[in-house]
Amino acid sequence: MDFLELVETRHSVRHYQPRDVEPEKLERILEAVRLAPSGSNRQPWKFVVVRDPEVRRRLVEACSGQQSVAQAPVIIAGVGLMPDRVMRCGVPGDPVDVAIAMEHLALAATAEGLGTCWIGAFYQDKVREVLGIPDSVKVIECMTLGYPEGDPRPKTRKPLDEIVCYDRWEDSEPAE
Repeated sequence: MDFLELVETRHSVRHYQPRDVEPEKLERILEAVRLAPSGSNRQPWKFVVVRDPEVRRRLVEACSGQQSVAQAPVIIAGVGLMPDRVMRCGVPGDPVDVAIAMEHLALAATAEGLGTCWIGAFYQDKVREVLGIPDSVKVIECMTLGYPEGDPRPKTRKPLDEIVCYDRWEDSEPAE
């Protein structure tokens, strides 16, 4: 499958088959994460891979009651190690760097026939407690990983002319 087809195939999975992810697939996915770019190649991250069913069950409450967190055979927490770093453009660096790596994870998983879902609705302190993550760093994202159950719903996206402008900013909606 070519890259655009891979991107079109990727979707958020909220229901998983009761089937383990093969170690060789998980390793290839984690290798894609390792190869992700980061600002100045700092690689300011650590990824906590959770396979233990009891830990996943404890993460459900930490992730706002989302049952897919217990259902998925793997949860991966992306942790930023430099929470105070701000890029020259004024944007915090860790969320950008970890998000790039997590998107590598999502696309690599899709290429392996697996599904993922970004989990942004979580309680920082509770996830830290469950996973033993120190207060000096920040959990940026959690992601479920496993074999999807059922078919994805159709993907809807805005047309390009609503989200892209060339050479200069243009409002796509008239100003009020």
